[in-house]
Amino acid sequence: MSSISTPVRTRIAPSPTGFLHLGTARTALYSWAYARHFGGEFVLRIEDTDVARSTQDSVEQILQSMRWLGLDADEGPIYQMERLERYQVVVAQLIREGKAYHCYATPEELDAMREAQRARGEKTGYDGRWRPEPGKVLPAVPEGVKPVVRFRNPLDGEVTWNDLVKGPITINNREIDDLIIMRTDGVPTYNFAVVVDDWDMRISHVFRGDEHVNNTPWQINIFNALGAPLPQFGHVPVILGDDGLKLSKRRGAVSVTAYEDGGYLPEAMLNYLARLGWSHGDEELFTREQLVSWFDGTHLSKSPAQWDAAKLEWVNGQYMKQADDARLAGLVAAQLGKRGLSVSSRDKLQAMCALFKDRCATTVVLADWLAIFVADVAPLAEDLTTHVTEAVKPALAALADKFAGIDWNKTAIQAAIKETIAAHGLKMPQLAIPARVLVCGRAQTPSVDAVLELFDKEIVIKRLRSA
Repeated sequence: MSSISTPVRTRIAPSPTGFLHLGTARTALYSWAYARHFGGEFVLRIEDTDVARSTQDSVEQILQSMRWLGLDADEGPIYQMERLERYQVVVAQLIREGKAYHCYATPEELDAMREAQRARGEKTGYDGRWRPEPGKVLPAVPEGVKPVVRFRNPLDGEVTWNDLVKGPITINNREIDDLIIMRTDGVPTYNFAVVVDDWDMRISHVFRGDEHVNNTPWQINIFNALGAPLPQFGHVPVILGDDGLKLSKRRGAVSVTAYEDGGYLPEAMLNYLARLGWSHGDEELFTREQLVSWFDGTHLSKSPAQWDAAKLEWVNGQYMKQADDARLAGLVAAQLGKRGLSVSSRDKLQAMCALFKDRCATTVVLADWLAIFVADVAPLAEDLTTHVTEAVKPALAALADKFAGIDWNKTAIQAAIKETIAAHGLKMPQLAIPARVLVCGRAQTPSVDAVLELFDKEIVIKRLRSA
């Protein structure tokens, strides 16, 4: 796949029946990266034919997730419900050509059919009772029953394709039945609409989850019935949760936007998702540009990927260290704003981010740290007992007095601390740690003088005198 002669056009086609979950986000990333690698185009399609369950809120969440991840589409969003007339035209064509037919079997009749098949120990499937055949007499059309339209699947032969991930796959046509392609209300089913869409949108490569492997034979047969060019299919394995079960909308999955709200950086999520089923040597951290350069569709894993929250945190922490301080300040300001807090000076907030970001895995954790500058702190009782002892309280009071008379900068703060240590016969940790506990609410921080400099002077003095 190092060179491709036909124009590459990939797509992602989420259903707006819930949030964009991680598996679909990873598939979107692979489809986007593949198109970008080969100078092709990436299409966003919204498969909204499940009218009862599709919502506009889900559409907005999907679009927001795509924007946050930076997966820009060259076309779309394209909505299936705006293409109903096109599907109906294609169905009519298939009926005229004898490749599809009306089926008047009621749901009750189909239930009885399947029950009888199970009783006989047979695989359940449509028995072709309304399928036209030479010399076959069809039942009388019942009054008042709206028909569905079924695809006339080949009875013999095999469907074979060379999967981009799994390699050659073959399924016998006798394993699949005549699926419904148009419901009684004129809305197409998934397996039909996706074929017409991919045909019309000239999709050349389809990456999707391997739960769709069983749909592929039907779709290939419909492509062939329409005389439409086949895309190449690549079915990527599922993502497993901590319990070893598949992540999905209905079980255990978390939305992409939840990770945005949770303080993760989009470039870190993109990096982590890319490695969740694909690799480029031993590279763990890489830029978006490197991903596009490397992602040629090879090195995709055939085995399920294991979601690892700790690994994602580590990856995000690496990107936090590299992140521009001004950008982090904006993200942290938003996190603080959710708590009703704010830092008056953006320059000071930027300096706070620079000082604390190396020890933070997310912007939420960074906001937790920076809240000490603008909200009351509550030191742990054990820290107060261990560090703020009666022996050190006179030195803390003396330090507060010294702070009251100095210019508020790191150099002067450091000098005041050293003078107080000398005057009271202490070592640096014996004064610095109690000061941290009282002022920051924590026993461990970056360099105490650098931290104190970022506080308002009056807050530091007040908290030291609270001992």
